[in-house]
Amino acid sequence: MTGAALLGLVLLGGMAGEALAAGKGADACQALVGFTDARLRLEVTAAERVPAAPPGTVRAQPYLPPVAVPLPTHCKVSGRINDRTGADGVRYGIGFELALPEGWNGRFLFQGGGGLNGSIAPALGTTAAGDAPALARGFAVVSTDSGHKGEGFDASFMRDQRAALDFAHASVGTTAQAALLLVERYYGKAPHHSYMAGCSTGGRETMLATQRYPELFDGVIAVAPAMRTGFSNLALAHARSRFMQAAPRDAQGKPQLARTYSAADKALVLKELLAQCDALDGLADGVIENVLACRFEPKRLQCKAGKQDGCLSAAQVAALEEAFKAPRDAAGAPLYVDYPYDTGIVYEGPGIPGFLPAEGPDILAAVMPPAEGFDADAQARRVRADAVQMLTDTDTWTNLGGFLGRGGKAMYVHGVSDPWFSAWDTLDYFRRAEAANGAQAWNDAARFYFVPGMGHCGGGTARDQFDLLTPLVEWVEQGRAPGRVLARGAALPGERPLCPYPTHAHYQGGDPAHPDSYICQAGD
Repeated sequence: MTGAALLGLVLLGGMAGEALAAGKGADACQALVGFTDARLRLEVTAAERVPAAPPGTVRAQPYLPPVAVPLPTHCKVSGRINDRTGADGVRYGIGFELALPEGWNGRFLFQGGGGLNGSIAPALGTTAAGDAPALARGFAVVSTDSGHKGEGFDASFMRDQRAALDFAHASVGTTAQAALLLVERYYGKAPHHSYMAGCSTGGRETMLATQRYPELFDGVIAVAPAMRTGFSNLALAHARSRFMQAAPRDAQGKPQLARTYSAADKALVLKELLAQCDALDGLADGVIENVLACRFEPKRLQCKAGKQDGCLSAAQVAALEEAFKAPRDAAGAPLYVDYPYDTGIVYEGPGIPGFLPAEGPDILAAVMPPAEGFDADAQARRVRADAVQMLTDTDTWTNLGGFLGRGGKAMYVHGVSDPWFSAWDTLDYFRRAEAANGAQAWNDAARFYFVPGMGHCGGGTARDQFDLLTPLVEWVEQGRAPGRVLARGAALPGERPLCPYPTHAHYQGGDPAHPDSYICQAGD
């Protein structure tokens, strides 16, 4: 029996609820309003029938392109779990949205959040689903604010103990249980399989699900997981301190971080990076597919005497070498991992800019090092003393025996040009989990995919659109292990395979825009 089906029986005491969907249409949907469950402290506050939406009329987020396929008529359920007033007088509780489609395919998907959550994104299930989000395929989909209201990175909710615990981990299990209860009540049966997918915070929540709720989900996709933000932020502050040492000063002597590298300098860096690493995949085309073999040496760019056109100053080269390296404590132990050199490090297009300092809005401004200098040990002590951070992080727990023992499947994905969380960190977790669970068991249940050129959760300089949900479902339900996955994007024409670690897409001849011109070949 699947985790979703088992949990459904537990929640309903072994007695399936009456199928409201049998009543058809808006009446069945409206009948959910006011439903409560005392054990979960659940209340459905609203439910409405949403008509089918034509292609291009719905957006998952304002900054994302519209959904390219039609969305089905569905019952949109809104509710709250543990609605209460905190000690600070603020209203808290886990808010959620659950989409229950007509033509349900018997599957459930938990949609991970983003940032510090605080808002409820439309329950569509777009992460790593290509053109067809989970809802369009007939999945029941739930999304949540994780227990508080707030904008972006407003951390004020952390002063409330329960809200902090819900964000750290509890909201995943609680919301899943509530959603599965409502799915069974509406359709008259539990889902036959349960999935979860998310990026960034959602990727962390997805990892968390396999570690702390191993019975809940049959298959998961964790993209660019924010699995230890205290130390990744520390690494970014370290990088910026190195860039600031090379930055020009204003009249008051303040470093002009965005001017550390001019547009011409960045073009030079990209050109040399491609010269050293691009053709390692068999084709010099502006994409570094052989990620593991790239050993970029910034020193080749250094001017022989002073800064000149066509080369970099010694300070600029030193910053390029040191900023990408993990900060170390006084004993020499790394506090994070290195960041990979990739084509997107000079990206300045829409969304989060690349790793090199850039003009314009800076979502990572909060990690600026203090004016008095960067003290890695002092910052590390603060991270380690943060109890919520310790409970939130998902980088250390690698024992997934319960999840794997039930036949659970996990796919990990990371954009190589992610300027926020290093792709090497997700790979490091993948390797450690393999060692902890055994190579054979891990190979039977887990895959890792680099996405060359992709930034944080998307964007960047290459192909950032791909469908991993289809191969995950086939793996879980049919036992068909995934191999290559086709990717495309606005930045480059054609399709290219994403290959599972430790392989990469290697050009073997033919039309470079055709995916069959590549084979998945082991790198370095």
